[in-house]
Amino acid sequence: MRTTCNVDRLSLVKGSHRYLVRCRPGSEEATISQLMAWAEDDRLDFDWFDAAVLARQITRRQFERTVGKPDED
Repeated sequence: MRTTCNVDRLSLVKGSHRYLVRCRPGSEEATISQLMAWAEDDRLDFDWFDAAVLARQITRRQFERTVGKPDED
């Protein structure tokens, strides 16, 4: 029997590069740390703004799982 696990799939398209990130609930801190390492790596076309965009997506989804989606006006 195969079990499924909730995994957030995030993406960022920057020029010809596509960054795909998978983040399991509970691993948000480690995933954001990895984004920071990518931002520090001069070999990648990935900067601090890119890391912030993806980190925001991660924390927003974590918040929604914990508190629920905010009401839309």
